[in-house]
Amino acid sequence: MSIPKTMKALVAYGKDEYKLELNYPTPVCGPDDIIIKTEACGICAGDLKCSHGAAMFWGDDVQPSWVKPPFIPGHEFFGRVVEVGENVTEYKLGDRLTADQIVPCGECRFCKTGRYWMCQPHNIFGFQHTNNGGMAEYVRYPKNAVLSRVPEEMSIADALLIEPYGCSKHCVDRAGITNEDVVVISGCGTLGLGMVTYARMKNPKLLIALDMQDNRLEKAKEFGADLAFNPGKCDLNAQIMALTENYGCDIYIEATGNPASVVQGLSIIRKLGTFVEFSVFGKETTVDWSIIGDRKELDVLGAHLSPYAYPFVIENILKGNLKTNGVVSKTFRLEDWQEAFDCATGKYGDFKVAFTF
Repeated sequence: MSIPKTMKALVAYGKDEYKLELNYPTPVCGPDDIIIKTEACGICAGDLKCSHGAAMFWGDDVQPSWVKPPFIPGHEFFGRVVEVGENVTEYKLGDRLTADQIVPCGECRFCKTGRYWMCQPHNIFGFQHTNNGGMAEYVRYPKNAVLSRVPEEMSIADALLIEPYGCSKHCVDRAGITNEDVVVISGCGTLGLGMVTYARMKNPKLLIALDMQDNRLEKAKEFGADLAFNPGKCDLNAQIMALTENYGCDIYIEATGNPASVVQGLSIIRKLGTFVEFSVFGKETTVDWSIIGDRKELDVLGAHLSPYAYPFVIENILKGNLKTNGVVSKTFRLEDWQEAFDCATGKYGDFKVAFTF
């Protein structure tokens, strides 16, 4: 098929300068590249915090800028192959593909030891002009992109959850849940719901979901949480202690990006417990580190991206083991990006908001 020379794209020129371009240059296909026509692209909390100028993206007095404008945002996307480079043999026109967020360099110590998600250069779709993202009609997959096939029978709404649920899987795997654990998952947005439905497959002794929005708690119970609490409407510490013989939960997974949730987790987790952090924070978080060491001797773990997770997620979404019903709550045209970003904050009760093309 003939690919136009220009396309619609949302372009970030600076932290306060996002602009819809109607005639942006279509990506050029090199000999090792693949060009897809985008079917859909989800909006991530990271996209929102980047657009709001968070220091972890744009830098401050402590850290350098990580983004490389002008860039096209979006890392939760998939589409169909419309052009392949002369060296590409594994994929053909019409194939439906998605990719891990990160484009690993293949040369650093992390890539060479199979830990590609921590690649040292750390180039991710949707934040650098060298790897533009999915908020555009066409996207280039470079040679090192980690690709997965999207089954023809998978709906757009389900395919939009491959990337976030991949992140959810990696985070829950980091927690090492057993059937003897009382697990608390704080935050029931898209990532938190993915964690709930996957953690349910681990069969913990008790699975507890937390959120400040009651509609999210109802969805968490639908997806497998045994109990769901709104910390703004109850004495959470008392609730957790009553359920655990006054010891506290065994595992606390933080998926809100809110500093208050970190402090809360350190309070309700038991001694020798496991705290897993998976969030992008818009501001610094301050805690009393003596809780981690001197008082409780906690295992504090981070979780980043979704390594090796896509095949499992795709298979288990199709089988119905990972629940997805109602998670994609609104879709928009790219022209309405400002309204879409506003809804993606969750303030109107939405879970996952996405663009469709």
